[in-house]
Amino acid sequence: MSRVLKRKELENTRLATNYGGWMYCDKCNENIGYLCYSTYDKLELKYQCKCGSKGSALLDFEDSIIGSKCNEELVLKKNRLCCPKDSEPLITILEGKVVRYEMNITCKSSQSIY
Repeated sequence: MSRVLKRKELENTRLATNYGGWMYCDKCNENIGYLCYSTYDKLELKYQCKCGSKGSALLDFEDSIIGSKCNEELVLKKNRLCCPKDSEPLITILEGKVVRYEMNITCKSSQSIY
């Protein structure tokens, strides 16, 4: 079932699809990561690409539930950052393409904010 976006604010960033898939820097067109379609409720991402461009993404949905801040860290499995409570893959940030980033992401199933 397709979800309905409430907010989609992208700065110097584009997504392969409406609210997920591969993420790209608009300045250099490099792939900076992958956002899993169905496992997150809200994403707030700010980053600096290796090319020097600063970008951001804010996405949340009509049916999003306000999560609660979690003290646990996301778990890295293969190249994916996953929820430690249910092992759901949430996002991949390609470290070689991004100099630094700040992120808050809410897991849809556990409703935890990381």
